[in-house]
Amino acid sequence: MQENHAERPLQPGDRAPNVVLDAITRQGKVAIDDFRGQKPVLVGLFRGLHCPFCRRQIAAMAELTDALQEKGIDSLTVVNTPIDRARLYFRYHPLPNLLAASDPERVSHRAFGLPNLQFTEDENEWPRKVSMNAVMSMRIDMPGELPAPMDPMAASEFLDKADGYEITEDDKQMIAAGHGQLVGEFLLDRDGVVRWCFTEVEEDGRHMFGGPAPREVMSAASNMAV
Repeated sequence: MQENHAERPLQPGDRAPNVVLDAITRQGKVAIDDFRGQKPVLVGLFRGLHCPFCRRQIAAMAELTDALQEKGIDSLTVVNTPIDRARLYFRYHPLPNLLAASDPERVSHRAFGLPNLQFTEDENEWPRKVSMNAVMSMRIDMPGELPAPMDPMAASEFLDKADGYEITEDDKQMIAAGHGQLVGEFLLDRDGVVRWCFTEVEEDGRHMFGGPAPREVMSAASNMAV
């Protein structure tokens, strides 16, 4: 299958490409075209499970599964984690009704136009490049989880320790290749057309390391004819 590669993140009105991936939470493959012509679907494209922010966004998306299904909308979570590692993780951290797929090569992210951010010494060219000074000046504020606002590196280390998450060789390989992979969520109608999206690309990265509010997702779902 020829790989799709969007030059920018897909926006409402764009037709989503087909991507075929290994299913994590069931056997076989899962594809965007599985939903086309059948049901709308919320597609979450995340970094690997090594990313503590993504682990929380995945859990938040999974919590909306029942509410979305009541509106006739399915969900698909995609992670940049090799299949065996991902299956082991979800075996010990199951999320009810989660349909997840493995994409260690980040094919789906490129197809949906999410760039892999390059970290530089002093060059900023959002959303392709960002300096480490700019990254370290960011502050992640997660009341109840972090003792105080922290830079992304310190916050990640703190959350990994709190979660008891141990970085494996598989994780190290994913970090080396896609540490700067930007993520997003896309709500597709039954024809596979984007009707709503939320990405880290928007607003010069203001949404980095965070996800959409549940009410925002559900509002978009309610506004879409099923």
